[in-house]
Amino acid sequence: MREASVAPATPSRGPLPGLALSRNLLSGSAKLWFLAAAAGQWMFVYYITLAYVPVTVAGEYARWDETGLMEGYTAGDVWGNLGFISHVLLAAVITAGGLLQLTPPLRKRFPAVHRWTGRSYMLIAVFMAIGGIALIWVRGTRVNDFAALGTTVDGVLILVAAGFALRHAIARRIDQHRRWAMRLFIFVSGVWFTRIGYMGWAILSGGAGMSRDMSGWFDNFVAWASFLIPWILLELYLRAQDSRSTGAKIAMAAVVLAATAFTALGVFGAWMMMWSPHI
Repeated sequence: MREASVAPATPSRGPLPGLALSRNLLSGSAKLWFLAAAAGQWMFVYYITLAYVPVTVAGEYARWDETGLMEGYTAGDVWGNLGFISHVLLAAVITAGGLLQLTPPLRKRFPAVHRWTGRSYMLIAVFMAIGGIALIWVRGTRVNDFAALGTTVDGVLILVAAGFALRHAIARRIDQHRRWAMRLFIFVSGVWFTRIGYMGWAILSGGAGMSRDMSGWFDNFVAWASFLIPWILLELYLRAQDSRSTGAKIAMAAVVLAATAFTALGVFGAWMMMWSPHI
């Protein structure tokens, strides 16, 4: 009987050293950005809590305007005032919730908590998106129509991202769910990105394109850039993550590091000039 020939087993080859290094650089740059963003968002939560909760509990609603926000309190407008303060306070809740959802140790160690807080996060995001659009176009809480349209588009994108994130989670398509959850985080953080963008640009440029009545070219630009630029960077990051190109990963890591530096600068400016003076 003829013996069957057996080909020698070929040892499996792991990722090339250069590819592994570039992958680690990309991952490390993303973690640095998240740390900078997380620090800034916790500061934002701290600011909202101390600036709004005490005066609201004390019934001193007119003091909402001391933070410099437009149309904070309007005498006699019960529903508008309720919509405003609920939107502001829920901003603190959803900001903290988003950070917890994206923190890997919590997600891995407590999957059941992650699922239920994720559902709550998406529900609040949808409520705030619809409420924010209503505040803009019904109550008139806006600087101008162009900037308001940008915020409205961000609100619509929140609804879309929440729908896809939930759909993929139910179908157990975890990678797709993760990507849509990251997009949702970006869109929900639009208001925070606006403040970081303002202060980062103000420090770097000396306030070019800004005006007190919020009619400068940068005032209008940031209403759209606050969610479009982070979204574009996220999509580029995801594509670099999937790519087997060392160059693409290294280039994207450099971009993320630059974004990290700008984020840290914007957080510093926001804390010094926007948040800490009101707490």
